Formats: sequence, C-alpha cells, structure tokens
Amino acid sequence: MWDLLLTDLRVATMAEGAPDYGALDKAALAMENGKIAWAGPVADLPSRPGPLARKVLPLEGRWVTPGLIDCHTHLVYGGDRAAEFELRLQGASYAEIAKAGGGIVSTVQATRAASEEALFAAARPRLERLMADGVTTVEIKSGYGLALEPELKQLRVARRLGESLPVTVRTTFLAAHALPPEFKDRADDYIAEVEAMLPAVAESGLADAVDAFCETIAFSPEQVARVFGAAQTRGLPVKLHADQLSDLGGAALAASFDALSADHLEYTEAEAAAALGRSGTVAVLLPGAFYFLRETRLPPVDAFRANGVPMALASDCNPGSSPVTSLLLMLNMGCTLFRLTPEEALAGVTRNAAKALGLGETHGTLEVGKAADLAVWNIERPAELAYNIGFNPLAFTVKAGQVQPHQGV
Repeated sequence: MWDLLLTDLRVATMAEGAPDYGALDKAALAMENGKIAWAGPVADLPSRPGPLARKVLPLEGRWVTPGLIDCHTHLVYGGDRAAEFELRLQGASYAEIAKAGGGIVSTVQATRAASEEALFAAARPRLERLMADGVTTVEIKSGYGLALEPELKQLRVARRLGESLPVTVRTTFLAAHALPPEFKDRADDYIAEVEAMLPAVAESGLADAVDAFCETIAFSPEQVARVFGAAQTRGLPVKLHADQLSDLGGAALAASFDALSADHLEYTEAEAAAALGRSGTVAVLLPGAFYFLRETRLPPVDAFRANGVPMALASDCNPGSSPVTSLLLMLNMGCTLFRLTPEEALAGVTRNAAKALGLGETHGTLEVGKAADLAVWNIERPAELAYNIGFNPLAFTVKAGQVQPHQGV
C-alpha cells in the first residue's frame, strides 16, 4: 500500500518541456517512503482509492504544485539595517553606504557578536514565514562572519534550522562576501584567508556549495576565480553574486566554472547570457533587491530566453537589500518588474530553483521517483500565484510525504 494518496486534484507537475505547467486535471498523486510513487488521472488508478493507501485525502479540486524552493537567501544574521534604509531614501546609494562602513560590514559586526542561540531564534521566524508561503526547500548562505569560526557558526545555525523544521536546507559558504575591517585595503590577503578556510569548511560538512560577490564594492573576477578554484579542488560546487551593480564579467566567470547559478545579473550582456546557456548555469533573478534598491537596469530576460538559460526566482532575504520573507511576492515582482510569464515565474521557484541548488534530479517537479514535497492551493488556476499581491492561498504542504498543516505567520 502507498503511504498517502491524494485524489480529486488538479496538478501542475512543472515537468521539463511539458506545456501549460505540465497540468493534469482530475488527477491523483501517491506517495511512499517520502517520494512520489504514482501520478496521473484518477481514472487510471489500478483500483478504487480506498485499498491503495494507508491514508486517502480527497482535495476537492484544489491545485497542487511542487513545494516552492527559495534558492537564494541570507536568513541567518544579527541586527537589522533599517537606518540605512532611511539613508537611501535621503539619497545615499547602496555603494556609498558600503564604502562608509555600513552595508554588509555592519551586519558582520552584529552577527559576530551574536550567539548561535540568538541567531537561531532570529532566523527561525523568517524561515517559518517563507514556509507559510509554501516553501519546502531553502538555501541559506553564510557571509556575515568573514572569519572561519563566525562563518561556521552561521552554517551550524542553518543546518540546525533544517533539523528543527520540516524543510530541506541547503547551505552555502559565502566568506568572499565583503572585505572585513581587519583586512581593510588588503583584498588579496583576505582572499588568501578565504582559501585557507576552505579545507576546514569542507571537512566540517556544513557547506553544500561556495559563493562569492563579484562586484566593484566586493571582489574582482581574478579574486573570485581563486576562491572557485580552491572550492572545486575540495569538491564543492560554486555559485556567484554577479553583475548586480556593474558588468565585471561575473556571469561569464560563473559559466566558465560551470557554476550552479549566477545571481542578480542586472548588468549581464548578451554574450555572457550565451555562455550561461552553454554551461547550463541557472540565472537566479532577485526582484526583491531590485525593488528595494530602486534599481532601473533590468536583467536581460529576453537574452536568457533566446539562449535557453534556466531562470529561477528567489527572495534574497537579507537585512540590507531585500528584507523579504514572501516567495509568493517574488512571483508577482518577477512578472511585473522583469516581465516573466506566470508559468516562467512558477518554474523559477520550483524546477529551475531546484537546478540552482544542484537538486534537479530529486526536487522541483512532481514526477515519479522525486521527493514528495508539494504545496496544495485554494486557487482556480496556477497564474493566481503570481497574480495576487499580499494574499496567500496555501491550504497546506506535504514534506517528504507527510502532511504539514498550514499555520499562518
């Protein structure tokens, strides 16, 4: 017998290449041992539902999608940066604030000073708010420690979040995020320090990938390449904050290392988009940061389409440039700001987000053999998930085949 059988549902499988969300009407989904065991029309079930599963749950025509995946967050941090928000509204730029000692470095100070318990207590409600939007998998970066032990502290908290809540957490080591105060004007020396951290990070098993910030206010392509080379030597895949504020060739650099993803990409040129297409690197678009920083340069979505670049969407939840804890809001912003279609937006938080985390074989679509992570919605069509603003139609989620009641946060 199956563990759980959902009947009388409409399902957006989001299967690769399937038109119209991969939709099935009057469908059923069966789950066993945390994976999808059967999917198809109710009429094709081998018998009436009752004898087939230990639990049968009719969904009364509700829509089911893969559980949503937030593939770029900085959920674990100390303090906040509301004061900088006020400064930006008075005319200061993100880069100017960073150069004056604010920005990432101010969060570093608060994060270094915080205990693991304090960081966990602050991060958990942020994650619970994402989960209340139907998120079943999330990526959490370090990057606010900028020294070995504070970075490991962030990664330990991220792992603990995944152990404490019904959500899959993928972790990313982001020590090459900013230049810490003790390395002022010595970026090359700090990159050497990041390289020296990598053996301990790899041995700890706390990181699933390595990230860096390639930007005029952060690190050069040459410096990032050193970090990426050291990461790949340790068997860790790479990701990159690229081309957010200027074109330093970050997207092309990510493609040259076969990165899982290149993220932001507002200043990416067509040639670099072609390189991403050839490498299979996912373009992760972050409309929350674009909106919050009042940027005007749009990422080259048409070039990504033309070159077959998978596009994901994420919250970029962080204290300085995207204090966002709603992935549903990012669906709407991805459509209204970046002109994605609702189907592209939903693929961006399911199938393509899974690819951006190296989970494309196991997550992100509702197909037999994949993880039984799904979201059940009170909607009449999938486009409603991107259409509505500030409205959450989630009925409940299923994580690894187990029903998780929806608790509004």
